Amino acid sequence: MAVLKGNDVHVVAPDVVISFFKGIMPFNSLDEETLRSLARHCRIDFYPKGTRILTADTTELTHLFLIQRGGVKAFLEDDNGEVTLKDFRGEGDSVGALAIIRGTLANLNIETVEDTFCFLLPRELFLELIEKQAAFAHYYLKSFSEKIVTSAYNELRHHKVSRRSTEDLFLFSIRVGDLVKSLRKVAATVTIQEGAAIMTEFRVGCLLVHDALDEEKIVGIITDRDLRGKVVATGLDTKQPVAAIMSSPVQTVLSQTLCFDVLLKMMTTGIHHLAVERGGLIVGVITSHDIMLLQGHSPYYMLKEIRAQQQIPGLYPLAQKIPEVIRGLIGEGAKAGNITQMIAILNDHILGRMLTLLEKELGAPPVPYCWLLLGSEGRREQTFKTDQDNAIIYGDPVDETGRQAAATYFKAFAAKAIDHLVNCGYPLCPGEIMATNPLWCQPLSVWKKYFDHWVAEPDPRELMNATIFFDFRAGFGETMLAEDLRTHLNMMIVGKELFLFHLARQCLDSRVPLSFFNNFIMEKDGEHKNRLDIKRQGLTPFVNFARVLALKFGVKETNTLARLKALMESEHIQEDLWSVASQAYELQMQQRLVHQLKQIEAGILPDNHIDPADLSELERRMLKDAFTVIERLFGVLGTMYPVP
Repeated sequence: MAVLKGNDVHVVAPDVVISFFKGIMPFNSLDEETLRSLARHCRIDFYPKGTRILTADTTELTHLFLIQRGGVKAFLEDDNGEVTLKDFRGEGDSVGALAIIRGTLANLNIETVEDTFCFLLPRELFLELIEKQAAFAHYYLKSFSEKIVTSAYNELRHHKVSRRSTEDLFLFSIRVGDLVKSLRKVAATVTIQEGAAIMTEFRVGCLLVHDALDEEKIVGIITDRDLRGKVVATGLDTKQPVAAIMSSPVQTVLSQTLCFDVLLKMMTTGIHHLAVERGGLIVGVITSHDIMLLQGHSPYYMLKEIRAQQQIPGLYPLAQKIPEVIRGLIGEGAKAGNITQMIAILNDHILGRMLTLLEKELGAPPVPYCWLLLGSEGRREQTFKTDQDNAIIYGDPVDETGRQAAATYFKAFAAKAIDHLVNCGYPLCPGEIMATNPLWCQPLSVWKKYFDHWVAEPDPRELMNATIFFDFRAGFGETMLAEDLRTHLNMMIVGKELFLFHLARQCLDSRVPLSFFNNFIMEKDGEHKNRLDIKRQGLTPFVNFARVLALKFGVKETNTLARLKALMESEHIQEDLWSVASQAYELQMQQRLVHQLKQIEAGILPDNHIDPADLSELERRMLKDAFTVIERLFGVLGTMYPVP
């Protein structure tokens, strides 16, 4: 290596630096002239193994470190000296970029793990590249979102939700391919009796069915439930081929799928047997029983208990168990999107079983109906603090007698349902946005008029209360009624820019919870003095942004993360904005969930008010970074809907 020594500065020949730059991202995207200019200002330093290059919260970054040879480890230590974050970086990696961009002291401890050479690029030149080279800046921002957010999640789980010694959870560490046992399959022409004999011999609860001429072509599946329900119960001739009772096509999952994701699919679809696919071939079957064996507090156990209830009061204690089930998922490693989805599934099953039993008690409804879920329930973003936000939409009766019958039935139905939900632990809505309010228990035609009014004659004060309705989804009953209303709404909004303008301006009226000096803006007095309202100040701007654009572009999704992804896939927002917004939203939701879980375990009613002093330094930094994303969202809306 051509190194020219002068005093304590080690100057390296420009051609050596340029050659290095051309081999690493994102420098290899820069033109020759820029690279040559950078090379003239670079120097190289040597750090023996075990050298502390940077110390968190102490070292000021004057240069970006680019590892030319060797390697370093990045870590944080708590007060007891325990390492809470590790990241090993080798040749071609950089050190110090985040701190330079944010203008802070080093955010991590950096120590060499072997003899290491680093090129040092002055911070001023690095910042100039960030400012002027969009692709260059995107590379580092994407790297931060992928690596550092993951580290923050790890710390949240490590420090905030300690594992209990009795827990033995594997949902997030085992993939279904690891659980598959020997594959049992039969030809479609095999008789039902022969298939049952094979199941008995090998003590299996299902058989895959393959094409008679191609053993690798799986065409269906039969289970012990099929034998009971389709053969024994109906007296079907057991000499019939298994093809007569098989379920087809077979629902599959990839062998690399995490068991948690399989659990979600089973709970959402009600399918208990899923074929496992590897390399385009079916290699086995994963069952709900296999998943339940993984953990003692499996959500699937609760699902079975919910479905087994024959009396509504039996659901009350089950609903109260949901925080304990979710606690295990947080401790195991679930991200916020996983957790809120699971909470929504369990709540939906509680609701569905309760309304099914209530129908038996009151008799069949006079017209089809759908129980609507609104607000956070409609978005599948419930946490441990979820008020009731619901409504009833029912089919239009044909005459006055039918209208009276429907009104009488659903009034009684709603009153009993809401009381049961309260007993399950779901508090009443302070604003009375519930099915017991006659305004929100109406036929489809009335609901369409509601939305027609809100869209065609937008009143800013009225819209502040009405936005909760725009996140509706079907909770139970005839889902076609909700789908009809959603289609009508999306058609109505086309071209209604004044309505969208008012929604956008309401979103922009909120304030980014950071001061000019990048400090948190907190409550100044009252019960929550010196605390942040993580829901109102942090999460709501993301929810509002996603809602405005989803309505504008006809996205039918109601979940915030799903809306953002759909907007990105349809190219209505840029991929990098989707990435940072989704991760910033999930990070805040994770902190909210952990905060509320700690309160529940301490016997405190959960709320959304977080004390930044209770967060680690890394968590505070990540929360501030998440809040800065709000400014980018506001920038997009401000461009679309500027003040006249």
